[in-house]
Amino acid sequence: MQEFIAPLLTADGIVSLITLLFMEIVLGIDNIIFIAIICGYIPDRKEQSRARIIGLLLALVFRIGLLFTISWIARMINPLFYIGSFGVSGRDIILFAGGVFLIIKTLKEIYHKFKDAEAHKSGNPSRKMTMIQAIFQIMVIDVVFSFDSIITAVGLSNQIVIMVGAVIGAMMVMIAFAPYVSDFINKYPTLKMLALAFLVVIGVILVVEALHIHFDKSYVYVALGFSLLVEMLNIKMRSLSHRKKADEPK
Repeated sequence: MQEFIAPLLTADGIVSLITLLFMEIVLGIDNIIFIAIICGYIPDRKEQSRARIIGLLLALVFRIGLLFTISWIARMINPLFYIGSFGVSGRDIILFAGGVFLIIKTLKEIYHKFKDAEAHKSGNPSRKMTMIQAIFQIMVIDVVFSFDSIITAVGLSNQIVIMVGAVIGAMMVMIAFAPYVSDFINKYPTLKMLALAFLVVIGVILVVEALHIHFDKSYVYVALGFSLLVEMLNIKMRSLSHRKKADEPK
């Protein structure tokens, strides 16, 4: 046991843990956004909370399980077959399938948002989802994001205890902040549309990476952060405008 945790007791181990923890949290942003949007379709708030926690805990279990199969993950990068000179690996198949799923799923969510807007105008009920349906969809996308996360972890560290510690720490952060992210996104419809657009871009990046074209996700996160800042200013401006109208004498 002491030999297992020894890497955490060194300066290099602590730096590696903090670096990897930060990377895992950043990589988990798209996962949190997807979970927040899916859980928003569950009518009961208690079931929303259960679905979020169950979905994230399942992701944690899956990621830790993958960490203990590092040799298998390493083989996932090796080509399984060739299409001409293009070598297709297990990782490519998972990223491509996951990217296509995320693109189709998110575009359907955008389509349903427009339908929901029309339904509200005509008095029809909004689209709903059961907790089981939400958990199933969260599990599907968790598999894709887990492979992306674990491959990053393997690339940054060769100590299993550091990788497990970073994954657990990042997941605890996600579980703690997911309810606030979910409430924040669902409170403002324009933010939800921005989040959906972000997920479409992530889906495209997954497909592109499956084709062996590397794209630095940090550009996407910077663009998302800038867009979020602009939208927050718009929300503040609309709030002040509504308050001014409410204060005007009738």
